[in-house]
Amino acid sequence: MEHSFTNDLIHESSLYLLQHAHNPVQWYAWGDKALQLAKSTDKPILVSIGYSACHWCHVMERESFENIEVAQFMNEQFINIKIDREERPDLDNIYMDAVQILSGSGGWPLNAFLTPDGRPFYGGTYFPPAKAFNRPSWIDILKFIKDIWANKRTEVELQASKLLQHIDAVSSSLNKQIESTSYSSNNSEYSQEFCEEIKTKILKSADLMQGGFGTAPKFPQTFSIQYLINYSHFYKDEKALNHALFSLKTMLRGGIYDQIAGGLSRYSTDEKWLAPHFEKMLYDNALLINVLCDAFQITEDSYFKQAIEKTISFCLNEMYDKCGGFYAAIDADSEGEEGKFYVWEKSELEMILGKDAEMFCEYYGVKESGNWEGKNILHISNEDDFFANSINISVDDLKAKLAESEKKLLTERNKRIRPATDDKILLGWNALMLTALCKASAALKNEKYKLIALSLYDFIKKEFSRDGQVAFHTYKNGIVRYNAYLDDYAYLIQACIHLQELTGDEKYLDEAKLLTQYVIDHFKQSDGSLFYYTNINQSDIVIRKVEIYDNAIPSGNSVMAENLFYLSVILDKEEWKRHSTDMFRRVRPLIEKHPNSFAVWANSMLKKQRGILEIVVTGQESETLSQEILMIYMPNKVFQMSNVEKEYPLLKNKKYEKDGLIYVCENFSCLKPVNNIIDFKKLVKN
Repeated sequence: MEHSFTNDLIHESSLYLLQHAHNPVQWYAWGDKALQLAKSTDKPILVSIGYSACHWCHVMERESFENIEVAQFMNEQFINIKIDREERPDLDNIYMDAVQILSGSGGWPLNAFLTPDGRPFYGGTYFPPAKAFNRPSWIDILKFIKDIWANKRTEVELQASKLLQHIDAVSSSLNKQIESTSYSSNNSEYSQEFCEEIKTKILKSADLMQGGFGTAPKFPQTFSIQYLINYSHFYKDEKALNHALFSLKTMLRGGIYDQIAGGLSRYSTDEKWLAPHFEKMLYDNALLINVLCDAFQITEDSYFKQAIEKTISFCLNEMYDKCGGFYAAIDADSEGEEGKFYVWEKSELEMILGKDAEMFCEYYGVKESGNWEGKNILHISNEDDFFANSINISVDDLKAKLAESEKKLLTERNKRIRPATDDKILLGWNALMLTALCKASAALKNEKYKLIALSLYDFIKKEFSRDGQVAFHTYKNGIVRYNAYLDDYAYLIQACIHLQELTGDEKYLDEAKLLTQYVIDHFKQSDGSLFYYTNINQSDIVIRKVEIYDNAIPSGNSVMAENLFYLSVILDKEEWKRHSTDMFRRVRPLIEKHPNSFAVWANSMLKKQRGILEIVVTGQESETLSQEILMIYMPNKVFQMSNVEKEYPLLKNKKYEKDGLIYVCENFSCLKPVNNIIDFKKLVKN
C-alpha cells in the first residue's frame, strides 16, 4: 500500500535535517508553520532533536522513522518536528532539561512530547523498535502518548505547566544564590584555600592509571586539566601538573585521537581511551589546541608542540571551507557502520606496509584478532625511547619510519568512503577555533596560524553580521540563519581579546567592547547579573534559560564573566568589574560543590586570586618584544602593545622610545620599565 506524505525538511540546509528529508514521516522544521498547525489541529507536538554526527540518531532513524507503519501513526497523531541541536541549542537546552527532570538522564536523539503551545510533558532519548534494554518500544510510547492526550488531557496540561515552572525555577534560583551566602570583607571568595579545595576535589575524580577523570565513558574535560595546569603554575604543585600532562598524553596516545591524520573524537567508550565514539567536533579540537598551548608553554615539551601542529593540520585539512570558516563536525559512521573509516585489519596493514608492518603493528597495538570488534584501532602502546631501544634504532629513526608508514596508510584510507561532514559553520565554535589559533600562533611564534586567525575573523565579521553588527548563529552556502546566542557572543569577545593581544590592533579591542555592551543590553537578566542564553528579541521559545554549567563547551556566562573582568581592566570600566565580580559570587557555591562542572569559572577565579598583571609594551620594537612575551606562560595577564600613545588607559602616560619598553603594572601602578625579555622575566618572577 502506498502512503502519501510530504516532508518539509527537503527545503532545509542542515545536514541532520536533510538526512531525514526522505523519511516517510511528515517532518517539519521548527517554525510558525508547524507551531500554528499544532494549535489549529490541537495535536501534541513530537520534537525529535539530534545532530548529524550522532550515531544513535541514525540508528533510530533506520529502525523507526523509515518504517512506513510507524511513520503513518506518527503522521496521524502528532505534529512531528525535527531539530538540529547545533542550529537550535536554545530549544535543545529547554527540552533536554525537561527530559532529564522526567527520566533522570538525557542524550541524543532527544524525543520530547509537547502541548500545541510548546510546553513539554513527556520525553526520553533513544527508543528501540521493539521493547529491549529495559526500554519500551517507540510504537508503545507513541500509543501511550496518544492515549493520555485523548483521555487524561487535564493531567497532561498540569504536568506541562509544572515542568515548565520547575525549569524556570532552576534558572531563577541563581539570582537568589548570593542572597543566601554571606561574604564578609575579610573573607575573600578568591582565597588560596578556596583554590586549593577546588584542586583537591578535581583530583579526587582523577583516574591515576589511565589519565583523565572518572570512568567510562570518558570525555576530555580539558577545562579541569587547564585548572590543574594553572594551579601548578601559581602554587608549584607537581601532583596537579603531572596529572594534567599525563591526561593529555594518554588521550593523545589513545584511540580517541586519530593517530594517522590527527583530530580528537568526542569521547572514549572505555577507560583506556582506546575505543572512541568516532564523531569529531570542531569545538573539541579547538579546546584541545587551547590546553595543549598551555601545556607546551609551561613545559616547552616538543611532544605538545607536535600535537598542536597535528591537530591544527587536521582541522585545516578536513574541516576548513574555502570560504574561510570551519565546519561543525565529522560523522562517526560511514557505510552504515560506526568507525569503519578509521579501523584496520592486520592483514591490510601488512599488505600496505610490507617489511615495516611488523614494527608498526607492535608500536600501535595491532592484533591479528583485532582490539575492537574484530578490527584494530591504532593507539600508541609503547614509550618511544623504550620501543626504539627494544628494536635497536634511534628515536629519530623510529619517528621517521612511523611517519613514512602513516603517510602510506593515510593515502590508502583516503580511498575509502568517508564519513559525512556536517558543513554548516557555527559562529561560536569558529570563535573557539579563532582563540585556539591565536594561542597557537603566540605559543609557537607561528605566523601562519596568525594569518589564518585574521582571515577567520574577517570571514566571521563579513558573513555573520547585519548592518555591521554580528547577529547570526549559523552559515552555510552564503546563507546565515538564527539569532546568535550568548555563547556565540561570549566566545567571539574572547577571541577578539586574544586577537588584540596577538596583533596590537585596537580594532579588535573596540569590537570586543561593542559586543560586550550588546550582550549586556540584550541578554542580561533584569533582576540579576547573569545572562540569558537567548536574545531578548527572540519570540519562538517558551522560556528564557540561564545556562551556567561548563559542559562539553564553556558556559557563555563563565566566559562573559572573564571577558567583563579583562575588559574592565584594559578599558578601566569599574561597572564591568563589579558586574563580573557579582557573577562569580552568585555561582561560587556551585563551583565549590561541583568544580568539574564549573571548571572555566574556577579557572577565572584562580587567576583573580593571584592578581592580574597589566603588561604594556611600547615603542618601535613593541611587536618584536611582544612576540617574545606572548610565548611565556602567564594566564593572569592583561596585555596591550603600541608603538605610539593612544587613548586607552593602559597606554597613557608611557614612554614610546625607539628600542621599546616593557611595563609591568597592577591597578595602573607600574614598576620601572625594562627593555629586554631577561629583565622582564625577573620583574614578573618577583
